[in-house]
Amino acid sequence: MTVMTGISAWEDKTRRLTVAIVVGCGIVASLQIGKVAIAAPMLQSEFSLNLAAVGWMTSIFAVIGLVGGIPFGALVARVGDRRTLIFGLGAIVLGAAIGAKSSSFFMFLFSRVLESLGFLLITIAGPAVLQRVVPTGQRNIAFALWSCFMPTGIALAMVAGPLFTDWKTIWWTCAFLAATLVVATYQFIEKTATPSPVQTSMGADTLAVVGKSGPVLLALCFAFYSLMFFALFSFLPVLLMERMGVTHGIAGLLSALATAVNIIGNLFAGYFLTRGTSRPVLIAFSCVTMGVSAVGIFLPLFGDTATFLLCLVFSVSGGLIPATLLSSVPTLAPSTRLAPLVMGLLMQGSNLGLIVGPVTVGSVIDGYGWPAALIVVVIAALMATFTAFALRRSFPSNL
Repeated sequence: MTVMTGISAWEDKTRRLTVAIVVGCGIVASLQIGKVAIAAPMLQSEFSLNLAAVGWMTSIFAVIGLVGGIPFGALVARVGDRRTLIFGLGAIVLGAAIGAKSSSFFMFLFSRVLESLGFLLITIAGPAVLQRVVPTGQRNIAFALWSCFMPTGIALAMVAGPLFTDWKTIWWTCAFLAATLVVATYQFIEKTATPSPVQTSMGADTLAVVGKSGPVLLALCFAFYSLMFFALFSFLPVLLMERMGVTHGIAGLLSALATAVNIIGNLFAGYFLTRGTSRPVLIAFSCVTMGVSAVGIFLPLFGDTATFLLCLVFSVSGGLIPATLLSSVPTLAPSTRLAPLVMGLLMQGSNLGLIVGPVTVGSVIDGYGWPAALIVVVIAALMATFTAFALRRSFPSNL
């Protein structure tokens, strides 16, 4: 009995270490997005760029994610999650190093393509590792922790970025962190069992995934959430500067705070799910709260403090959605082998919202002012709510 207890304790520590490494990989991946936002003025000076070119440095992540989600999910299913995670980290190491050594914007943009490939590989392989090593009863917490990686990485980049004297040091630091995680992943994450020969093609696997309503509805929910979230947060510093009259620096700090509190929502999602809260109800509640909060954010109804507090409510309530959707993948995937493809489909939905949200909201703000942005967010909130209730048919009755 003592020996068995010791083995269980060792397995539990190993599992926790694996979760920590995987979440760390996600955070380092998201740093590649956040670092451009904080280094934008230095990059503009280095390469003589306009704001449109700076925008492409981040948009390229969304474009590749939109195109490559399912194909990269198929790659994970075929070569293994651990190996794919290492490939993704390696792509970030190479991309960050090339970026730091770039002498032209073309070379720098190529380095961003490599980093975006690494980001996508990590965001699909990471959940696959968690699904494989974490027992079913603990997955809700593990996926809640995983879903924190994006707001954590972006907030860290905004806070730590100004501590560096030049942008190249930021890029070399990112390369070092990713290289460190390559070693940690290789050393501490157990290997994927040798996959059995795959008899079906990627096309057949894709049809098996998109032919089921559950995975498609999950991706649609993620798209609507991403649209709402980035519709606000892409323009939040500008909104705060205009509405509250704060400086650019203060607006950046407030935006970083509003982004960071999204982590609270992610963690609460794990708590609620372990207590048996219905997933569709949790998603719908979050969408309705985001939509109601947006009314007070985009319409000049309240004072400065109340408006910013609504931004925090918008972010916290929104954090409930990613953790809920990601932890639903093992349940709604047609089979365990196809779970990475479902995760890839979710990433495509997320990136679709990331592309559509800022473009749509930016256009309506230019044409009709801030109140018009509310219409876009409320429509997305309603569509996400309807989609969440449609998901009820896909889940078992106890979920």
